[in-house]
Amino acid sequence: MPEFAHRRTDARIRLLGRDGTPLAGAAVTVAQTRQAFGFGNIGFDFIDPIAGPPPQEIAAATDRGDAEPEDTGAGVDVLADAYLSLFNAVTLPFYWRLFEPVRGVTDAARLRRTAQWFRDRGVRVKGHPLVWHTLAPTWLLDLDDRAVEEAVRERIRTVVAGFAGTVDLWDAINEAVILPAFTAEDNALTRLAQRHGRLGMVRMAFEEARAAGPDARLVLNDFDLSPAYERIIDESLDAGVPIDAIGLQTHMHQGFRGEEEIGDVLDRFARFGLPLQLTETTLVSGDLMPPHIVDLNDYVVDQWPSTPAGEARQADEIVRHYRTAFAHPAVESVTYWGLTDAGAWLGAPAGLVRADGSRKPAYDALHDLIRGQWWTPPESVAADADGVVAVRGFAGTYRVTVDAAGAEDAAGAEDAAGADVELPAGPFVADAVLVEQR
Repeated sequence: MPEFAHRRTDARIRLLGRDGTPLAGAAVTVAQTRQAFGFGNIGFDFIDPIAGPPPQEIAAATDRGDAEPEDTGAGVDVLADAYLSLFNAVTLPFYWRLFEPVRGVTDAARLRRTAQWFRDRGVRVKGHPLVWHTLAPTWLLDLDDRAVEEAVRERIRTVVAGFAGTVDLWDAINEAVILPAFTAEDNALTRLAQRHGRLGMVRMAFEEARAAGPDARLVLNDFDLSPAYERIIDESLDAGVPIDAIGLQTHMHQGFRGEEEIGDVLDRFARFGLPLQLTETTLVSGDLMPPHIVDLNDYVVDQWPSTPAGEARQADEIVRHYRTAFAHPAVESVTYWGLTDAGAWLGAPAGLVRADGSRKPAYDALHDLIRGQWWTPPESVAADADGVVAVRGFAGTYRVTVDAAGAEDAAGAEDAAGADVELPAGPFVADAVLVEQR
């Protein structure tokens, strides 16, 4: 059995003309255009270049007399090429305090433009997160618990409904395990969670999101991968909470956890029978964070540079991590948390691209996996007497195009055009209409 057999498709595609006639003997080229597996990253770096800075920053710059914003890293064209050459999914930030710093004044327009920019380029868009205690708006603190709850519900409804068709995948609630006990900063969400409990908060997030977006996919996401998280999932599923996927954060600023530990985590959470998303993955290319640090946010240094030795280690570890995830049948996606070192979380050199836009060895190593080893090369084949061609490769979208030379001899293939066909893993039969509809 070939490696990663569960990620592969063994499909038969029937080639049909405009009138439904099989294109017997047609010479076609079959080329993969995207993977079914989600290879994602965050798109935070793209928001300002695509949609402009937030209105409050423009106003502040005007007051200071600044002519234009300062350039802090690689240009969007450089980053876009690096992104689109590797990733087919993106996570955009919907942190409530930044999204709605003043009640009723939101950043929806900029995020919608950015999301559409990615969708126009064939990238799936995820919103992160709908509910989270960190970065909750400070204006919530002035409300009583009843008003806070209504504000949370309204936030979920308006965001999910407002972005329907553009963003249809959401982290519905983030880090529910710690939510009732979070004391690092005063916030109204912790206060509400102490009243409703973890299950009450999870139920609220999912039920409001599902009502506002019946077609959306909703994820429960957490960094705490202990049995406490498993208990929340058990309780939520027993209560009928409509969870579509389980999110597992794997920030590794203190070093790669190893294939055995990652595999054990995946096995434990696979028992729920839901798809697993590795939602937040990082591996640093500099010195590792000391192992005694419990809360990663507590590690603060003036500089945290990328180093040649660290970059070599990062490249090795990213291959090991992605191979472990890709090999597990329950995993549907991996999202790396940072394309570039510029503005990276905690200032860590965890990006795949340096601040100047140059690519690290980890980028090249990941590219070799995603667009090399796990990508089906184009193939020219001839349809049989029934207009059928066989495709064996990795699950995803394939472009089937009638070759110009063969089109003249294929019945019904005049004005031949290409067709995109979605091929899931496993045996599959699909129809491809290769003639333009007029």
